[in-house]
Amino acid sequence: MMDMLLLGLAAFFAGFVDSIVGGGGLVQVPALFSFFPGTPPATLLGTNKFAGVWGTTVAARNYLRQVKVRWAMLVPAAAMAFLFSFGGAYLVTHIPPTHLRKALPFVLVAVAIYTFKKKDFGSADRPLFSGNKEIWLAMLVGAGIGFYDGFFGPGTGSFFMFLFVRFFGYDFLRASAVAKVLNVACNAAALSWFGFSGHVLWMLGGLMAVCGIGGSLLGTHLAIKHGTGFVRKMFLFVVICLICKTSYDGFLR
Repeated sequence: MMDMLLLGLAAFFAGFVDSIVGGGGLVQVPALFSFFPGTPPATLLGTNKFAGVWGTTVAARNYLRQVKVRWAMLVPAAAMAFLFSFGGAYLVTHIPPTHLRKALPFVLVAVAIYTFKKKDFGSADRPLFSGNKEIWLAMLVGAGIGFYDGFFGPGTGSFFMFLFVRFFGYDFLRASAVAKVLNVACNAAALSWFGFSGHVLWMLGGLMAVCGIGGSLLGTHLAIKHGTGFVRKMFLFVVICLICKTSYDGFLR
């Protein structure tokens, strides 16, 4: 009983963090591995995807009620994210992401330094592209980060946010809304693979999903209420946590 309560709390906090800037897996995945050490890793990862996709979907819905997005750009990008995430999930069953695991902390450090040094980064919404150019670039981002999510995964939502702020000129709030939709596509692709192969604990995932939705509702409320400055601070916090976690996984574990 206590284990379920602690997992529920972890799922709530994961949903809260993930709804603002991504990175919920930082909390949820280690919790699952701690409480179920004898369960196959693929099953725990599949359960994490099932639990997380619901909170991400709720967050996306809440953002889209308040934040304007370009659907002509977002739908093709989400389709590419889905397809390439599925491809990445399939490939990782044949090629382990060893080198990517060691390179990731350095990429995250660069993201953190860039965001910290540019104080106005993501503070204003000044889209740089429109029309077909924006659509093709968004599809490229969806494909690239979608493949990364399926193949490895940590920080997917944060990478989506950074790229849409840096290269599209979005503020952090609109980038967060776009990232949530693309994250739903990635999670749905991976979940379809895990579910098909029997690697989901459905009852446990359902319990965690309910808790994650609660955290997601609180997180999106605070993000929309406090705006892009709050989201930027949370982004930096999560990226720093990701640097610590991925450095440990890549070099010390």
